[in-house]
Amino acid sequence: MGSFQAPPGMRSSALLETSCGYLLQELQMIWNEVGEDQSEREKVLLELEQECLEVYRRKVDRANMSRARLHQELAESEAEFTHLLLSLGERSLPGRPEKMSGTIKQQLDSITPALREMRLRKEERVNQFRAVQGQIQKISAEIAGQSEYDDSITNVKVNENDLSLKKLEEYQNELQRLHNEKNNRLQQVEKYIAAVHNLSATLGMESSMIITKVHPSLNELCGISKNISDSILAKLNSTVESLQEEKQKRLEKLHQLGKALKNLWSLMDTSYGDRYLFSHVIDQLSVSSAEVSDPGSLTLDIIQQAEAEVKRLDQLKASKMKELFLKKQNELEEICNKSHMEIPSRSEMENILNLINTGEIDYAELLMSIDEQISRAKEEASSRKSIMEKVEKWILARDEERWLEEYSMDENRYSVSRGAHRNLRRAERARVTVNKIPALVDSLIAKTKSWEEERRKVFLYDEVPLLAMLEEYNLSRQEREEEKQRQRQIKKVQSQVVVEQQNFTTSRPSTSNRRLSNKSLNGGFGNASPLNRRLSLSIQQLGSNGKNSVSLGTSFIKEGKKEQGKRIFPRPNFTSQLRDDTASVVSTFSGPLSP
Repeated sequence: MGSFQAPPGMRSSALLETSCGYLLQELQMIWNEVGEDQSEREKVLLELEQECLEVYRRKVDRANMSRARLHQELAESEAEFTHLLLSLGERSLPGRPEKMSGTIKQQLDSITPALREMRLRKEERVNQFRAVQGQIQKISAEIAGQSEYDDSITNVKVNENDLSLKKLEEYQNELQRLHNEKNNRLQQVEKYIAAVHNLSATLGMESSMIITKVHPSLNELCGISKNISDSILAKLNSTVESLQEEKQKRLEKLHQLGKALKNLWSLMDTSYGDRYLFSHVIDQLSVSSAEVSDPGSLTLDIIQQAEAEVKRLDQLKASKMKELFLKKQNELEEICNKSHMEIPSRSEMENILNLINTGEIDYAELLMSIDEQISRAKEEASSRKSIMEKVEKWILARDEERWLEEYSMDENRYSVSRGAHRNLRRAERARVTVNKIPALVDSLIAKTKSWEEERRKVFLYDEVPLLAMLEEYNLSRQEREEEKQRQRQIKKVQSQVVVEQQNFTTSRPSTSNRRLSNKSLNGGFGNASPLNRRLSLSIQQLGSNGKNSVSLGTSFIKEGKKEQGKRIFPRPNFTSQLRDDTASVVSTFSGPLSP
Protein backbone atom coordinates (compact mmCIF):
# COMPACT_ATOMS: atom_id res chain seq x y z
CA MET A 1 0.00 0.00 0.00
CA GLY A 2 1.23 3.46 -0.78
CA SER A 3 2.09 5.97 1.95
CA PHE A 4 -0.35 8.76 2.82
CA GLN A 5 0.34 12.06 1.12
CA ALA A 6 -0.77 15.13 3.06
CA PRO A 7 -1.71 18.39 1.32
CA PRO A 8 1.15 20.86 0.95
CA GLY A 9 -0.30 23.15 3.63
CA MET A 10 -0.69 20.33 6.13
CA ARG A 11 2.77 19.09 5.39
CA SER A 12 4.20 22.53 6.00
CA SER A 13 2.29 22.91 9.30
CA ALA A 14 3.40 19.47 10.57
CA LEU A 15 6.96 20.18 9.56
CA LEU A 16 6.75 23.49 11.42
CA GLU A 17 5.41 21.79 14.52
CA THR A 18 8.08 19.08 14.32
CA SER A 19 10.77 21.71 13.88
CA CYS A 20 9.41 23.72 16.78
CA GLY A 21 9.31 20.55 18.93
CA TYR A 22 12.93 19.73 18.15
CA LEU A 23 13.96 23.29 18.91
CA LEU A 24 11.97 23.27 22.18
CA GLN A 25 13.58 19.99 23.23
CA GLU A 26 16.99 21.36 22.40
CA LEU A 27 16.17 24.49 24.44
CA GLN A 28 15.08 22.26 27.40
CA MET A 29 18.29 20.36 27.15
CA ILE A 30 20.23 23.64 27.20
CA TRP A 31 18.25 24.90 30.12
CA ASN A 32 18.71 21.64 31.97
CA GLU A 33 22.39 21.73 31.32
CA VAL A 34 22.62 25.31 32.39
CA GLY A 35 20.26 24.87 35.29
CA GLU A 36 17.88 27.60 34.33
CA ASP A 37 15.14 27.99 36.91
CA GLN A 38 11.58 27.22 36.06
CA SER A 39 10.26 30.76 36.12
CA GLU A 40 12.83 31.89 33.69
CA ARG A 41 12.02 29.00 31.49
CA GLU A 42 8.30 29.81 31.55
CA LYS A 43 9.06 33.41 30.82
CA VAL A 44 11.13 32.49 27.75
CA LEU A 45 8.54 30.05 26.55
CA LEU A 46 5.85 32.71 26.91
CA GLU A 47 7.93 35.09 24.92
CA LEU A 48 8.44 32.45 22.29
CA GLU A 49 4.74 31.79 22.18
CA GLN A 50 4.01 35.49 21.86
CA GLU A 51 6.54 35.89 19.11
CA CYS A 52 5.14 32.90 17.22
CA LEU A 53 1.67 34.33 17.46
CA GLU A 54 2.91 37.63 16.15
CA VAL A 55 4.56 35.91 13.24
CA TYR A 56 1.42 33.94 12.45
CA ARG A 57 -0.70 37.02 12.81
CA ARG A 58 1.50 38.97 10.41
CA LYS A 59 1.40 36.17 7.95
CA VAL A 60 -2.38 35.92 8.17
CA ASP A 61 -2.75 39.66 7.72
CA ARG A 62 -0.47 39.56 4.71
CA ALA A 63 -2.48 36.71 3.26
CA ASN A 64 -5.69 38.63 3.83
CA MET A 65 -4.24 41.69 2.17
CA SER A 66 -3.08 39.60 -0.78
CA ARG A 67 -6.52 38.07 -1.10
CA ALA A 68 -8.17 41.47 -0.90
CA ARG A 69 -5.78 42.78 -3.51
CA LEU A 70 -6.57 39.88 -5.75
CA HIS A 71 -10.28 40.45 -5.24
CA GLN A 72 -9.78 44.11 -6.05
CA GLU A 73 -7.77 43.26 -9.15
CA LEU A 74 -10.44 40.86 -10.22
CA ALA A 75 -13.13 43.42 -9.62
CA GLU A 76 -11.20 46.12 -11.41
CA SER A 77 -10.51 43.79 -14.28
CA GLU A 78 -14.13 42.87 -14.53
CA ALA A 79 -15.14 46.54 -14.24
CA GLU A 80 -12.61 47.53 -16.90
CA PHE A 81 -13.75 44.71 -19.13
CA THR A 82 -17.34 45.76 -18.69
CA HIS A 83 -16.44 49.43 -19.37
CA LEU A 84 -14.55 48.44 -22.48
CA LEU A 85 -17.50 46.46 -23.68
CA LEU A 86 -19.77 49.44 -23.08
CA SER A 87 -17.40 52.02 -24.61
CA LEU A 88 -16.82 49.87 -27.67
CA GLY A 89 -20.54 49.24 -27.96
CA GLU A 90 -20.22 45.44 -27.69
CA ARG A 91 -22.29 43.13 -25.50
CA SER A 92 -19.73 40.39 -24.87
CA LEU A 93 -16.45 38.95 -26.05
CA PRO A 94 -16.74 35.74 -28.03
CA GLY A 95 -15.01 32.78 -26.28
CA ARG A 96 -15.29 34.15 -22.74
CA PRO A 97 -17.90 32.65 -20.36
CA GLU A 98 -20.25 35.12 -18.81
CA LYS A 99 -19.91 33.48 -15.30
CA MET A 100 -16.45 32.67 -13.96
CA SER A 101 -15.59 29.91 -11.37
CA GLY A 102 -12.44 28.78 -9.48
CA THR A 103 -10.05 30.62 -7.28
CA ILE A 104 -9.40 34.27 -7.50
CA LYS A 105 -6.19 33.75 -9.37
CA GLN A 106 -7.91 31.38 -11.75
CA GLN A 107 -10.59 33.94 -12.37
CA LEU A 108 -7.88 36.56 -12.90
CA ASP A 109 -6.06 34.25 -15.25
CA SER A 110 -9.26 33.71 -17.25
CA ILE A 111 -10.21 37.42 -17.55
CA THR A 112 -6.71 38.72 -18.29
CA PRO A 113 -6.52 37.53 -21.97
CA ALA A 114 -10.02 38.89 -22.69
CA LEU A 115 -9.10 42.15 -21.03
CA ARG A 116 -5.89 42.33 -23.08
CA GLU A 117 -7.83 41.74 -26.28
CA MET A 118 -10.38 44.39 -25.37
CA ARG A 119 -7.57 46.84 -24.63
CA LEU A 120 -6.13 46.17 -28.10
CA ARG A 121 -9.53 46.72 -29.65
CA LYS A 122 -9.89 49.94 -27.71
CA GLU A 123 -6.50 51.15 -28.89
CA GLU A 124 -7.36 50.38 -32.49
CA ARG A 125 -10.74 52.07 -32.13
CA VAL A 126 -9.16 55.11 -30.49
CA ASN A 127 -6.68 55.35 -33.37
CA GLN A 128 -9.56 55.20 -35.82
CA PHE A 129 -11.40 57.92 -33.93
CA ARG A 130 -8.26 60.02 -33.69
CA ALA A 131 -7.58 59.72 -37.41
CA VAL A 132 -11.15 60.59 -38.37
CA GLN A 133 -11.38 63.44 -35.88
CA GLY A 134 -7.98 64.69 -36.99
CA GLN A 135 -9.19 64.87 -40.59
CA ILE A 136 -12.37 66.56 -39.43
CA GLN A 137 -10.41 69.17 -37.50
CA LYS A 138 -7.99 69.69 -40.39
CA ILE A 139 -10.71 70.15 -43.00
CA SER A 140 -12.71 72.30 -40.60
CA ALA A 141 -9.63 74.45 -40.11
CA GLU A 142 -9.19 74.72 -43.90
CA ILE A 143 -12.82 75.68 -44.32
CA ALA A 144 -12.46 78.17 -41.47
CA GLY A 145 -9.46 79.67 -43.25
CA GLN A 146 -6.82 78.93 -40.60
CA SER A 147 -3.54 79.36 -42.43
CA GLU A 148 -1.48 77.54 -39.79
CA TYR A 149 -2.83 74.28 -38.40
CA ASP A 150 -0.95 71.56 -36.47
CA ASP A 151 -2.28 68.38 -37.98
CA SER A 152 -0.58 66.09 -35.43
CA ILE A 153 -2.97 63.47 -34.20
CA THR A 154 -1.67 63.86 -30.64
CA ASN A 155 -3.61 67.09 -30.42
CA VAL A 156 -6.86 65.27 -31.13
CA LYS A 157 -8.89 64.54 -28.02
CA VAL A 158 -10.92 61.35 -28.27
CA ASN A 159 -13.84 60.64 -26.01
CA GLU A 160 -12.92 57.14 -24.83
CA ASN A 161 -16.25 56.67 -23.10
CA ASP A 162 -17.98 56.33 -26.46
CA LEU A 163 -15.95 54.37 -28.99
CA SER A 164 -18.84 52.55 -30.57
CA LEU A 165 -19.03 51.86 -34.26
CA LYS A 166 -22.13 54.01 -34.42
CA LYS A 167 -20.21 57.00 -33.11
CA LEU A 168 -17.33 56.22 -35.47
CA GLU A 169 -19.79 56.12 -38.36
CA GLU A 170 -21.15 59.50 -37.32
CA TYR A 171 -17.65 60.94 -37.39
CA GLN A 172 -17.01 59.32 -40.75
CA ASN A 173 -20.23 60.79 -42.13
CA GLU A 174 -19.21 64.18 -40.80
CA LEU A 175 -15.81 63.70 -42.42
CA GLN A 176 -17.44 62.79 -45.73
CA ARG A 177 -19.67 65.85 -45.51
CA LEU A 178 -16.65 68.02 -44.86
CA HIS A 179 -14.83 66.37 -47.77
CA ASN A 180 -17.77 67.19 -50.03
CA GLU A 181 -17.94 70.74 -48.76
CA LYS A 182 -14.21 71.12 -49.26
CA ASN A 183 -14.47 69.79 -52.81
CA ASN A 184 -17.38 72.10 -53.51
CA ARG A 185 -15.43 75.04 -52.14
CA LEU A 186 -12.38 74.06 -54.17
CA GLN A 187 -14.58 73.86 -57.26
CA GLN A 188 -16.03 77.29 -56.45
CA VAL A 189 -12.53 78.68 -55.96
CA GLU A 190 -11.38 77.16 -59.27
CA LYS A 191 -14.50 78.51 -60.95
CA TYR A 192 -13.87 81.98 -59.56
CA ILE A 193 -10.19 81.81 -60.53
CA ALA A 194 -11.12 80.70 -64.07
CA ALA A 195 -13.64 83.56 -64.27
CA VAL A 196 -10.97 86.00 -63.10
CA HIS A 197 -8.57 84.66 -65.75
CA ASN A 198 -11.19 84.97 -68.52
CA LEU A 199 -12.39 88.40 -67.47
CA SER A 200 -8.84 89.65 -67.02
CA ALA A 201 -7.90 88.36 -70.47
CA THR A 202 -10.95 90.06 -72.00
CA LEU A 203 -10.23 93.32 -70.17
CA GLY A 204 -6.48 93.15 -70.75
CA MET A 205 -5.58 92.91 -67.03
CA GLU A 206 -2.99 90.84 -65.14
CA SER A 207 -4.95 88.00 -63.55
CA SER A 208 -2.15 86.71 -61.27
CA MET A 209 -1.89 90.05 -59.51
CA ILE A 210 -5.64 90.20 -58.99
CA ILE A 211 -5.74 86.64 -57.60
CA THR A 212 -2.70 87.17 -55.35
CA LYS A 213 -4.31 90.33 -54.04
CA VAL A 214 -7.30 88.28 -52.91
CA HIS A 215 -5.04 85.73 -51.11
CA PRO A 216 -1.52 84.51 -51.84
CA SER A 217 -2.52 80.85 -51.46
CA LEU A 218 -4.74 81.11 -54.54
CA ASN A 219 -1.69 81.66 -56.73
CA GLU A 220 -0.39 78.29 -57.85
CA LEU A 221 3.18 79.59 -57.83
CA CYS A 222 3.03 79.92 -54.04
CA GLY A 223 2.88 76.12 -53.62
CA ILE A 224 0.53 76.11 -50.63
CA SER A 225 -2.96 74.77 -50.23
CA LYS A 226 -5.67 77.13 -51.34
CA ASN A 227 -7.63 79.03 -48.76
CA ILE A 228 -11.28 78.04 -49.15
CA SER A 229 -12.80 79.97 -46.30
CA ASP A 230 -16.05 81.88 -46.51
CA SER A 231 -14.20 85.20 -46.47
CA ILE A 232 -12.03 84.16 -49.44
CA LEU A 233 -15.06 82.95 -51.37
CA ALA A 234 -16.79 86.25 -50.64
CA LYS A 235 -13.71 88.18 -51.82
CA LEU A 236 -13.48 86.09 -54.97
CA ASN A 237 -17.18 86.62 -55.64
CA SER A 238 -16.88 90.38 -55.15
CA THR A 239 -13.77 90.41 -57.37
CA VAL A 240 -15.57 88.56 -60.15
CA GLU A 241 -18.60 90.85 -59.80
CA SER A 242 -16.40 93.94 -59.96
CA LEU A 243 -14.67 92.58 -63.08
CA GLN A 244 -18.05 91.81 -64.64
CA GLU A 245 -19.26 95.33 -63.82
CA GLU A 246 -16.11 96.74 -65.38
CA LYS A 247 -16.69 94.50 -68.40
CA GLN A 248 -20.30 95.71 -68.67
CA LYS A 249 -19.21 99.35 -68.36
CA ARG A 250 -16.57 98.94 -71.04
CA LEU A 251 -18.98 97.10 -73.32
CA GLU A 252 -21.60 99.83 -72.89
CA LYS A 253 -18.93 102.43 -73.59
CA LEU A 254 -17.86 100.48 -76.66
CA HIS A 255 -21.51 100.20 -77.76
CA GLN A 256 -21.86 103.98 -77.50
CA LEU A 257 -18.66 104.50 -79.44
CA GLY A 258 -19.69 101.90 -82.03
CA LYS A 259 -23.06 103.56 -82.57
CA ALA A 260 -21.36 106.94 -82.81
CA LEU A 261 -18.91 105.53 -85.36
CA LYS A 262 -21.72 104.01 -87.42
CA ASN A 263 -23.64 107.27 -87.38
CA LEU A 264 -20.56 109.24 -88.31
CA TRP A 265 -19.64 106.75 -91.04
CA SER A 266 -23.16 106.91 -92.39
CA LEU A 267 -23.18 110.69 -92.19
CA MET A 268 -19.78 111.10 -93.79
CA ASP A 269 -20.00 108.19 -96.23
CA THR A 270 -16.71 106.75 -94.92
CA SER A 271 -14.89 104.25 -97.13
CA TYR A 272 -14.73 100.54 -96.33
CA GLY A 273 -11.00 100.71 -95.68
CA ASP A 274 -11.42 103.27 -92.90
CA ARG A 275 -14.34 101.32 -91.45
CA TYR A 276 -12.42 98.03 -91.45
CA LEU A 277 -9.93 99.40 -88.92
CA PHE A 278 -12.74 99.54 -86.35
CA SER A 279 -14.79 96.56 -87.49
CA HIS A 280 -14.05 94.82 -84.18
CA VAL A 281 -15.86 97.66 -82.41
CA ILE A 282 -18.90 97.34 -84.67
CA ASP A 283 -18.94 93.57 -84.17
CA GLN A 284 -19.55 94.11 -80.45
CA LEU A 285 -22.80 96.03 -81.04
CA SER A 286 -24.94 92.94 -81.50
CA VAL A 287 -23.53 90.89 -78.58
CA SER A 288 -24.27 90.95 -74.88
CA SER A 289 -21.79 91.00 -72.02
CA ALA A 290 -22.03 87.23 -71.53
CA GLU A 291 -21.18 86.62 -75.19
CA VAL A 292 -17.97 88.68 -75.15
CA SER A 293 -15.09 86.35 -74.26
CA ASP A 294 -12.34 86.95 -76.80
CA PRO A 295 -9.03 87.92 -75.15
CA GLY A 296 -8.26 91.60 -75.45
CA SER A 297 -11.64 92.52 -76.91
CA LEU A 298 -12.43 95.11 -74.19
CA THR A 299 -9.03 96.57 -73.38
CA LEU A 300 -8.58 100.22 -72.53
CA ASP A 301 -6.46 100.67 -75.65
CA ILE A 302 -9.36 99.67 -77.90
CA ILE A 303 -11.74 102.04 -76.11
CA GLN A 304 -9.23 104.89 -76.25
CA GLN A 305 -8.62 104.29 -79.96
CA ALA A 306 -12.38 104.30 -80.63
CA GLU A 307 -12.78 107.50 -78.59
CA ALA A 308 -9.97 109.14 -80.55
CA GLU A 309 -11.57 108.10 -83.85
CA VAL A 310 -14.98 109.45 -82.78
CA LYS A 311 -13.33 112.71 -81.73
CA ARG A 312 -11.49 112.95 -85.04
CA LEU A 313 -14.64 112.26 -87.06
CA ASP A 314 -16.58 114.82 -85.02
CA GLN A 315 -14.04 117.44 -86.01
CA LEU A 316 -14.37 116.49 -89.69
CA LYS A 317 -18.13 116.13 -89.56
CA ALA A 318 -19.08 119.74 -90.29
CA SER A 319 -16.98 120.05 -93.45
CA LYS A 320 -17.78 116.55 -94.60
CA MET A 321 -21.46 117.02 -93.87
CA LYS A 322 -21.71 119.92 -96.29
CA GLU A 323 -20.08 117.86 -99.02
CA LEU A 324 -22.28 114.87 -98.24
CA PHE A 325 -25.42 117.00 -98.20
CA LEU A 326 -24.56 118.47 -101.59
CA LYS A 327 -23.92 114.97 -102.90
CA LYS A 328 -27.28 113.73 -101.67
CA GLN A 329 -28.92 116.88 -102.96
CA ASN A 330 -27.45 116.20 -106.41
CA GLU A 331 -28.68 112.62 -106.16
CA LEU A 332 -32.19 113.86 -105.32
CA GLU A 333 -32.11 116.37 -108.17
CA GLU A 334 -30.87 113.71 -110.56
CA ILE A 335 -33.77 111.43 -109.62
CA CYS A 336 -36.24 114.30 -109.97
CA ASN A 337 -34.76 115.43 -113.29
CA LYS A 338 -34.69 111.93 -114.68
CA SER A 339 -38.35 111.44 -113.82
CA HIS A 340 -39.25 115.12 -114.58
CA MET A 341 -40.52 115.58 -111.01
CA GLU A 342 -40.59 118.73 -108.94
CA ILE A 343 -37.17 119.66 -107.50
CA PRO A 344 -36.87 121.15 -103.97
CA SER A 345 -36.43 124.90 -103.97
CA ARG A 346 -32.92 126.31 -104.07
CA SER A 347 -33.63 128.79 -101.28
CA GLU A 348 -34.53 125.99 -98.88
CA MET A 349 -31.33 124.14 -99.73
CA GLU A 350 -29.27 127.29 -99.21
CA ASN A 351 -30.84 127.80 -95.79
CA ILE A 352 -29.88 124.24 -94.84
CA LEU A 353 -26.29 124.85 -95.99
CA ASN A 354 -26.14 127.96 -93.84
CA LEU A 355 -27.33 125.95 -90.83
CA ILE A 356 -24.66 123.32 -91.55
CA ASN A 357 -21.96 126.01 -91.63
CA THR A 358 -23.11 127.43 -88.30
CA GLY A 359 -23.58 123.99 -86.71
CA GLU A 360 -27.16 124.75 -85.68
CA ILE A 361 -28.69 121.60 -87.16
CA ASP A 362 -28.81 117.95 -86.23
CA TYR A 363 -26.81 116.20 -88.91
CA ALA A 364 -28.40 112.84 -88.31
CA GLU A 365 -31.91 114.21 -88.64
CA LEU A 366 -30.85 116.22 -91.69
CA LEU A 367 -29.45 113.17 -93.46
CA MET A 368 -32.39 111.09 -92.35
CA SER A 369 -34.72 113.71 -93.80
CA ILE A 370 -32.94 113.94 -97.13
CA ASP A 371 -32.62 110.14 -97.26
CA GLU A 372 -36.36 109.96 -96.75
CA GLN A 373 -36.84 112.46 -99.55
CA ILE A 374 -34.57 110.38 -101.80
CA SER A 375 -36.48 107.25 -100.85
CA ARG A 376 -39.82 108.89 -101.55
CA ALA A 377 -38.47 110.28 -104.81
CA LYS A 378 -37.27 106.84 -105.87
CA GLU A 379 -40.60 105.30 -104.89
CA GLU A 380 -42.53 107.97 -106.79
CA ALA A 381 -40.18 107.64 -109.76
CA SER A 382 -40.84 103.91 -109.73
CA SER A 383 -44.59 104.52 -109.68
CA ARG A 384 -44.23 107.00 -112.56
CA LYS A 385 -42.06 104.67 -114.64
CA SER A 386 -44.78 103.16 -116.80
CA ILE A 387 -46.33 106.60 -117.40
CA MET A 388 -42.95 108.18 -118.16
CA GLU A 389 -42.17 105.46 -120.69
CA LYS A 390 -45.40 106.33 -122.52
CA VAL A 391 -44.62 110.05 -122.20
CA GLU A 392 -41.24 109.45 -123.85
CA LYS A 393 -42.96 107.54 -126.64
CA TRP A 394 -45.45 110.37 -126.97
CA ILE A 395 -42.70 113.00 -127.17
CA LEU A 396 -40.86 110.98 -129.80
CA ALA A 397 -44.12 110.58 -131.72
CA ARG A 398 -44.66 114.36 -131.47
CA ASP A 399 -41.20 114.95 -132.90
CA GLU A 400 -42.03 112.61 -135.76
CA GLU A 401 -45.36 114.40 -136.18
CA ARG A 402 -43.68 117.80 -136.45
CA TRP A 403 -41.11 116.42 -138.86
CA LEU A 404 -43.88 114.91 -140.96
CA GLU A 405 -45.70 118.24 -141.02
CA GLU A 406 -42.56 120.04 -142.15
CA TYR A 407 -41.88 117.33 -144.66
CA SER A 408 -45.41 117.55 -146.02
CA MET A 409 -44.98 121.30 -146.53
CA ASP A 410 -41.81 120.80 -148.54
CA GLU A 411 -42.71 121.22 -152.24
CA ASN A 412 -39.52 119.49 -153.33
CA ARG A 413 -40.06 116.32 -151.30
CA TYR A 414 -40.75 114.27 -154.38
CA SER A 415 -37.83 115.64 -156.35
CA VAL A 416 -35.04 113.33 -157.36
CA SER A 417 -32.29 114.33 -154.96
CA ARG A 418 -29.79 112.74 -152.65
CA GLY A 419 -31.46 111.21 -149.56
CA ALA A 420 -35.00 111.66 -150.86
CA HIS A 421 -35.72 107.93 -150.69
CA ARG A 422 -34.66 107.84 -147.05
CA ASN A 423 -37.02 110.71 -146.25
CA LEU A 424 -39.83 108.85 -148.00
CA ARG A 425 -39.25 105.76 -145.89
CA ARG A 426 -39.08 107.87 -142.74
CA ALA A 427 -42.30 109.59 -143.71
CA GLU A 428 -44.01 106.22 -144.04
CA ARG A 429 -42.81 105.20 -140.62
CA ALA A 430 -43.74 108.59 -139.19
CA ARG A 431 -47.31 108.25 -140.51
CA VAL A 432 -47.61 104.86 -138.74
CA THR A 433 -46.32 106.41 -135.54
CA VAL A 434 -48.56 109.47 -135.81
CA ASN A 435 -51.60 107.29 -136.33
CA LYS A 436 -50.87 105.64 -132.95
CA ILE A 437 -50.70 108.96 -131.08
CA PRO A 438 -54.44 109.24 -130.23
CA ALA A 439 -54.51 105.79 -128.63
CA LEU A 440 -51.25 106.54 -126.83
CA VAL A 441 -52.60 109.85 -125.51
CA ASP A 442 -55.84 108.21 -124.37
CA SER A 443 -53.86 105.52 -122.54
CA LEU A 444 -51.67 108.18 -120.93
CA ILE A 445 -54.70 110.13 -119.75
CA ALA A 446 -56.26 107.00 -118.25
CA LYS A 447 -53.03 105.96 -116.47
CA THR A 448 -52.40 109.49 -115.24
CA LYS A 449 -55.92 109.83 -113.82
CA SER A 450 -55.53 106.45 -112.10
CA TRP A 451 -52.17 107.51 -110.68
CA GLU A 452 -53.56 110.81 -109.41
CA GLU A 453 -56.56 109.09 -107.78
CA GLU A 454 -54.28 106.60 -106.09
CA ARG A 455 -51.73 109.20 -104.97
CA ARG A 456 -54.23 112.00 -104.39
CA LYS A 457 -51.91 114.47 -106.07
CA VAL A 458 -51.37 116.04 -109.50
CA PHE A 459 -48.97 114.28 -111.87
CA LEU A 460 -46.47 116.98 -112.82
CA TYR A 461 -44.11 116.81 -115.73
CA ASP A 462 -41.41 119.45 -115.32
CA GLU A 463 -43.72 121.27 -112.87
CA VAL A 464 -46.57 121.24 -115.43
CA PRO A 465 -49.68 119.05 -114.94
CA LEU A 466 -49.45 116.19 -117.41
CA LEU A 467 -53.21 115.96 -117.89
CA ALA A 468 -53.31 119.62 -118.89
CA MET A 469 -50.48 118.99 -121.34
CA LEU A 470 -52.31 116.06 -122.85
CA GLU A 471 -55.60 117.92 -123.06
CA GLU A 472 -53.81 120.89 -124.64
CA TYR A 473 -52.19 118.52 -127.09
CA ASN A 474 -55.56 117.01 -128.01
CA LEU A 475 -56.95 120.51 -128.50
CA SER A 476 -53.94 121.53 -130.57
CA ARG A 477 -54.19 118.36 -132.63
CA GLN A 478 -57.89 119.03 -133.24
CA GLU A 479 -57.08 122.56 -134.34
CA ARG A 480 -54.40 121.29 -136.69
CA GLU A 481 -56.86 118.86 -138.20
CA GLU A 482 -59.31 121.68 -138.69
CA GLU A 483 -56.49 123.77 -140.13
CA LYS A 484 -55.69 121.00 -142.59
CA GLN A 485 -59.33 120.89 -143.64
CA ARG A 486 -59.28 124.67 -144.15
CA GLN A 487 -56.08 124.38 -146.15
CA ARG A 488 -57.73 121.78 -148.34
CA GLN A 489 -60.73 124.09 -148.76
CA ILE A 490 -58.40 126.97 -149.68
CA LYS A 491 -56.65 124.82 -152.23
CA LYS A 492 -60.00 123.79 -153.61
CA VAL A 493 -61.09 127.41 -153.81
CA GLN A 494 -57.82 128.38 -155.42
CA SER A 495 -58.22 125.68 -158.04
CA GLN A 496 -61.79 126.88 -158.72
CA VAL A 497 -60.57 130.49 -159.03
CA VAL A 498 -57.92 129.47 -161.49
CA VAL A 499 -60.50 127.61 -163.55
CA GLU A 500 -62.87 130.61 -163.45
CA GLN A 501 -60.02 132.93 -164.42
CA GLN A 502 -59.09 130.76 -167.34
CA ASN A 503 -62.71 130.60 -168.48
CA PHE A 504 -63.08 134.32 -168.02
CA THR A 505 -59.94 135.05 -169.99
CA THR A 506 -60.99 132.92 -172.92
CA SER A 507 -64.44 134.52 -173.12
CA ARG A 508 -62.99 138.17 -173.10
CA PRO A 509 -65.75 140.02 -171.32
CA SER A 510 -66.72 143.59 -172.24
CA THR A 511 -65.55 146.75 -170.49
CA SER A 512 -68.85 147.14 -168.67
CA ASN A 513 -68.58 143.66 -167.33
CA ARG A 514 -65.02 144.33 -166.16
CA ARG A 515 -66.16 147.45 -164.37
CA LEU A 516 -68.97 145.52 -162.76
CA SER A 517 -66.51 142.93 -161.58
CA ASN A 518 -64.13 145.59 -160.23
CA LYS A 519 -67.02 147.27 -158.46
CA SER A 520 -68.04 144.06 -156.80
CA LEU A 521 -64.45 143.47 -155.69
CA ASN A 522 -63.97 147.02 -154.42
CA GLY A 523 -67.41 147.53 -152.89
CA GLY A 524 -67.56 144.18 -150.98
CA PHE A 525 -68.85 140.71 -151.41
CA GLY A 526 -72.49 141.45 -150.76
CA ASN A 527 -73.38 141.90 -154.43
CA ALA A 528 -70.76 139.52 -155.78
CA SER A 529 -71.37 136.38 -157.67
CA PRO A 530 -71.91 133.12 -155.81
CA LEU A 531 -68.28 132.05 -156.40
CA ASN A 532 -66.86 135.32 -154.98
CA ARG A 533 -69.27 135.14 -152.05
CA ARG A 534 -68.02 131.65 -151.14
CA LEU A 535 -64.36 132.79 -151.21
CA SER A 536 -65.03 135.80 -148.95
CA LEU A 537 -66.82 133.58 -146.43
CA SER A 538 -63.96 131.11 -146.46
CA ILE A 539 -61.39 133.81 -145.85
CA GLN A 540 -63.43 135.31 -142.98
CA GLN A 541 -63.87 131.88 -141.43
CA LEU A 542 -60.16 131.11 -141.71
CA GLY A 543 -59.29 134.45 -140.10
CA SER A 544 -61.64 133.99 -137.17
CA ASN A 545 -60.57 130.39 -136.57
CA GLY A 546 -56.89 131.38 -136.68
CA LYS A 547 -57.41 133.91 -133.88
CA ASN A 548 -59.21 131.36 -131.74
CA SER A 549 -56.43 128.80 -132.17
CA VAL A 550 -53.81 131.32 -131.11
CA SER A 551 -55.76 132.25 -127.97
CA LEU A 552 -56.20 128.56 -127.08
CA GLY A 553 -52.50 127.89 -127.61
CA THR A 554 -51.42 130.67 -125.25
CA SER A 555 -53.85 129.83 -122.44
CA PHE A 556 -51.99 126.69 -121.31
CA ILE A 557 -48.54 128.27 -121.58
CA LYS A 558 -49.61 130.97 -119.12
CA GLU A 559 -50.49 128.27 -116.59
CA GLY A 560 -47.24 126.26 -116.88
CA LYS A 561 -43.70 127.04 -117.78
CA LYS A 562 -43.46 129.00 -121.00
CA GLU A 563 -40.09 127.47 -121.93
CA GLN A 564 -41.20 123.90 -121.27
CA GLY A 565 -44.52 124.50 -122.97
CA LYS A 566 -42.80 125.84 -126.06
CA ARG A 567 -40.33 122.94 -126.02
CA ILE A 568 -42.99 120.29 -125.74
CA PHE A 569 -45.65 121.98 -127.87
CA PRO A 570 -44.12 124.31 -130.52
CA ARG A 571 -47.36 125.80 -131.82
CA PRO A 572 -47.30 127.11 -135.41
CA ASN A 573 -48.29 130.73 -135.96
CA PHE A 574 -51.64 130.16 -137.52
CA THR A 575 -52.42 133.89 -137.82
CA SER A 576 -49.38 134.71 -139.94
CA GLN A 577 -49.88 131.61 -142.04
CA LEU A 578 -53.54 132.43 -142.62
CA ARG A 579 -52.67 135.98 -143.54
CA ASP A 580 -50.14 134.75 -146.10
CA ASP A 581 -52.60 132.24 -147.50
CA THR A 582 -55.36 134.84 -147.68
CA ALA A 583 -53.09 137.35 -149.34
CA SER A 584 -52.01 134.79 -151.89
CA VAL A 585 -55.61 133.92 -152.64
CA VAL A 586 -56.65 137.57 -153.02
CA SER A 587 -53.65 138.39 -155.13
CA THR A 588 -54.29 135.41 -157.32
CA PHE A 589 -57.92 136.30 -157.67
CA SER A 590 -57.57 140.07 -158.18
CA GLY A 591 -54.45 140.07 -160.28
CA PRO A 592 -56.03 139.48 -163.64
CA LEU A 593 -58.99 141.79 -162.85
CA SER A 594 -56.95 144.85 -162.09
CA PRO A 595 -57.21 147.47 -164.75
